Amino acid sequence: MSILKYIFDRLMAFFGLLFLWPVLLVVAILIKINMPGPVFFVQQRVGKDGKLFACHKFRSMSVGHGGSSISVAGEARITPLGAKLRRFKLDELPELWDVLIGHMSFVGPRPDVPGYADKLQGADRIILSLRPGITGPATLKYRNEEVLLATVENPQQYNDEVIYPDKVRLNRYYAEHYSFLKDIQMIVCTVLGRHMTYNNETI
Repeated sequence: MSILKYIFDRLMAFFGLLFLWPVLLVVAILIKINMPGPVFFVQQRVGKDGKLFACHKFRSMSVGHGGSSISVAGEARITPLGAKLRRFKLDELPELWDVLIGHMSFVGPRPDVPGYADKLQGADRIILSLRPGITGPATLKYRNEEVLLATVENPQQYNDEVIYPDKVRLNRYYAEHYSFLKDIQMIVCTVLGRHMTYNNETI
């Protein structure tokens, strides 16, 4: 990946935190008032080169919920406030800190829990050369993943057999055909909620 991407990530994360701190503060206060327990959800995720790192998000689920590592729209463990945060992606704002300190990038594969990315085989392991991203081609294509999973009989099986392999395909293509301009386009599409053409498909 280019040095331009590295510099862009650090600068944008710094200014993002600088200008968005009032939003982060308001969200943190709302969580504290409406959802007993910690404000942040911190979990070990698989990062660059397969190394684990602590990924930070605003908490959107009840404390001690247990359950699957995948989320389905309408689950009882997702609180009413949490559902709104997830809908507008506000729960992911603390990941700006992870970008600033070098654990994540603005664009790349989403950081997986152990048991997925660290199990990649063969040529697919090129994905581990990337820093996980806040957004990316797979994130854009499956922006409504939780809603999609709510429509299938076995969400975990559908994720493992259909969605995850497709994400691997998209992320591998991203790693093998990196473009800084495409990064910018993905960020813009994420912020504006738009689609784009990538590798001859709409995401």
